[in-house]
Amino acid sequence: MSRVHEILVAVDQLANAILGGYADETISARCWRRRAVQPYTLLRPVIDGLFFWQRDHCRQAYESEQLRSQLPAEYRQPATSPE
Repeated sequence: MSRVHEILVAVDQLANAILGGYADETISARCWRRRAVQPYTLLRPVIDGLFFWQRDHCRQAYESEQLRSQLPAEYRQPATSPE
């Protein structure tokens, strides 16, 4: 992930936290996770439309969060006890 992309994700996560979401979740992922609840039923298609080049952007963002893809590789490894 490029440094610019990392900064954009961090700003997105900050905005999500300010708006009452989880600190380590993007607005797009939150819209997919809460897609059956207002206002997310309205926001999700708008955000998907903004990312028109990426099919199902919010769903992909949610799946990326589930896979912890935003984290550096060493954080995605199984935890080991310090020696």
